[in-house]
Amino acid sequence: MAESEADTPSTPIEFESKYFEFDGVRLPPFCRGKMEEIANFSLRSSDIWIVTYPKSGTSLLQEVVYLVSQGAEPDEIGLMNIDDQLPVLEYPQPGLDIIQELTSPRLIKSHLPYRFLPTAMHNGESKVIYMARNPKDLVVSYYQFHRSLRTMSYRGTFQEFCRRFMNDKLGYGSWFEHVQEFWEHRMDSNVIFLKYEDMYKDLGTLVGQLARFLGVSCDKAQLETMVESCNQLIEQCCNSEALSICRVHGPLASGLVLV
Repeated sequence: MAESEADTPSTPIEFESKYFEFDGVRLPPFCRGKMEEIANFSLRSSDIWIVTYPKSGTSLLQEVVYLVSQGAEPDEIGLMNIDDQLPVLEYPQPGLDIIQELTSPRLIKSHLPYRFLPTAMHNGESKVIYMARNPKDLVVSYYQFHRSLRTMSYRGTFQEFCRRFMNDKLGYGSWFEHVQEFWEHRMDSNVIFLKYEDMYKDLGTLVGQLARFLGVSCDKAQLETMVESCNQLIEQCCNSEALSICRVHGPLASGLVLV
């Protein structure tokens, strides 16, 4: 069934026009004119990057990374606007110039595919944390996001949205290629590849991996304390309306949906 104008206030043609295509990949329109500057963005050895396909649990991961890397407490993180501490490279705000001048160590996020990220990153500079998520859950969260986002005004059915997802018709391109590119670089010394589901299945191992990767020294007792703090953080996030977590049932989704 094709999308209809009755179902979608943004008609199919209007919806398509919201994207900017670069090297065969659909990107948000705010990426237009920035790609060369992004490729040439200067990195520092102390940088920590979080890279995900949209709706892969980025909000939760950034809080865990901040806690592990900065030695913060869950309550402290809950009182701050964590997004201010981890800007998104390609977003209009705060902008590349401001991110470039941030005090070290910089914590930076991006949803861009591996090949579009700064060239220096491909050469081993900075630490890159990539997290992948089960696409059955991700697509549900991405659908909810598109419906709530005023600039997209998506009102098609979930089935229609899934077809867009499978046919690479959404922002940031193919989920499969996005994950595959980072999977192929998972053995690079500056890259760690994580899975969203492991934050719930094996948090202790994940936190230990992050601590070692980030060069955070801790003994067994300190690691246990860190894991408990991360567990508190996850529980706080799961109970927060701001993160819009819900349980999804049915054949198309099998777990938590984190917007």
